[in-house]
Amino acid sequence: MTWTRRALPRVVAAVLLCGTSACGIRATTVPVDVGAAPSRVSCETPERPAGQSGVPGFRATVELVCGSQLVGVERIVPVPEKRPAKEAEVLVAQALLEQLERTSADERSAGFTTGVSGGLAVAPPRTGDPAGTVRLTRRPEDLPPVALSQIVCTLAGSDAISAGPGPVVLGGPDADPPRAWECTEAVRSRPESVPTLGELVRPSPS
Repeated sequence: MTWTRRALPRVVAAVLLCGTSACGIRATTVPVDVGAAPSRVSCETPERPAGQSGVPGFRATVELVCGSQLVGVERIVPVPEKRPAKEAEVLVAQALLEQLERTSADERSAGFTTGVSGGLAVAPPRTGDPAGTVRLTRRPEDLPPVALSQIVCTLAGSDAISAGPGPVVLGGPDADPPRAWECTEAVRSRPESVPTLGELVRPSPS
């Protein structure tokens, strides 16, 4: 059973009640930025989204690393194993985070990897956090840049987290102030160069 991302909050709530050749190229002494190095991996996603057949879930795109760039992989995302809160948005963020921590055998064979390690989780928002803030159990600026890029671009593509084009607001544990990051083409093509520190976001009026 699959669900569209627009129906996601209702789905989560319901489940709580009951996944070149060198020829012809001349050398030059002038530095030239030609982008990421060529890769021999296919970066082709499996024909069917990775997921658990028969388990209620929702369809989503998670951003994995292939050929030194972010490449979206469509999956059927099951209900999150860790449930830090009852809010649908928090549960969706947790489910997507868990998906970023793993790759299937088919994905690895195609050259996909992930920089998001286990042990990272989503925490409930704090009073005064801007709407849509996703709090993590580690400060976002302390994460490896590639992992941060994966998280930002995955959340940016989720209708349940992001209301549309724009920045993703992340915060760390306790009183760590929320900051905004954008999933730009530069971030997607060079995930290791994402700004470590996002733009500070003003808290919502209490």
